[in-house]
Amino acid sequence: MPGSVFALMDAAKQRARSAGREVIDLSIGSSDQAPSPAVLETLREATHDPLTYRYPLFSDTRPLREAAAAYLGRRFGVNLDAEREVLPLIGAQEGLAHLLLAVTDPGDTLLLPDPGYPPYLGAAAVAGVRAVTLPLLPERGFLPDLDALPADLRPRALLLNYPNNPTSAVADAAFFRAVAAWCRARGTLLIHDHPYAELTFGDYRAPSALEAGVQGVVELHSLSKTHHMGGFRVGFAAGDADALAALARVKGAVDFHPYLGIQRAAALALGLPDEVGRAGAAVFQERRDALVPALRALGWEVALPQASMYVWAHVPGLTDSVAYAVRAAETTGVAVNPGRAFGERGEGFVRFALIQPPEVLAEAARRLSEVAVCGAVPVSPS
Repeated sequence: MPGSVFALMDAAKQRARSAGREVIDLSIGSSDQAPSPAVLETLREATHDPLTYRYPLFSDTRPLREAAAAYLGRRFGVNLDAEREVLPLIGAQEGLAHLLLAVTDPGDTLLLPDPGYPPYLGAAAVAGVRAVTLPLLPERGFLPDLDALPADLRPRALLLNYPNNPTSAVADAAFFRAVAAWCRARGTLLIHDHPYAELTFGDYRAPSALEAGVQGVVELHSLSKTHHMGGFRVGFAAGDADALAALARVKGAVDFHPYLGIQRAAALALGLPDEVGRAGAAVFQERRDALVPALRALGWEVALPQASMYVWAHVPGLTDSVAYAVRAAETTGVAVNPGRAFGERGEGFVRFALIQPPEVLAEAARRLSEVAVCGAVPVSPS
């Protein structure tokens, strides 16, 4: 991954603004919707409660752990012990980094997807593990082919993410049963990053990896997407009790738990009626339905996502997605994420975050029609 790709994109956006262009920024996957009013009111009340001002201890997290366990039971039919099999996080990204520190030793092998969320590589580097990438190919629906791996490979952990960022690919329960069996046969911990669990469209409902059994599985949940609480930095890990105990020991050495007011707000959010989350997903579905046809009209190859808040578009003839994205931002003001930012297998693609109204997304596609794909000038990574 080009180390300075995000700095390049930020600079390109600044140059567009300096030239007087209105920037349509579709490069960052941060929800533009607001949390439920009830969630905000709970937090507001908590800020006036002196009991929330102290350091939160593990015992203080019980209401959030119980709310998370109740959500998993209601949504996925998974029965968990809130005391041993659920642990609050200061965001799923923090949870992953600390989980790898907790369950691996330097030099262990971690399998992770390509393309994949860039912080996965950062978490692997911090933990000192050997990252081995799994190609996610369009012809396989962006699902990994574990049977293609060497028979004697015994990775310490396998990291997956469905609904997927950046590809928007989805998986079914049978997939997770097969993956969990593969992992258990090798003593491999299955880590499933699941922030888009409720951002699903139509009749599709995302399963949980925990439906394949809790032993040897840890799933990371976040309230950033479905509940639009990205800035609150709150989530939870659920699953294998031994892995969570190790994670709790690491976290106990380096951080406390989320602010108690945020915990109260998160617990309330997890108990809201399903209709609340479905309403938020409907907003992203409407945006998907505006953008995908507009991109197809450009001759781009775009699948219709069943979930997530992204559109993953293959641009025919594109060989330098970083240079293309920089030029598109500079000349049209439309900022997208180059596929190469997500790994080698992302080259030739660009990712759109569905964080603007339908009419703005249609305008973005119109502007991109003016950007030539061929003749991209390579951008220096310096």
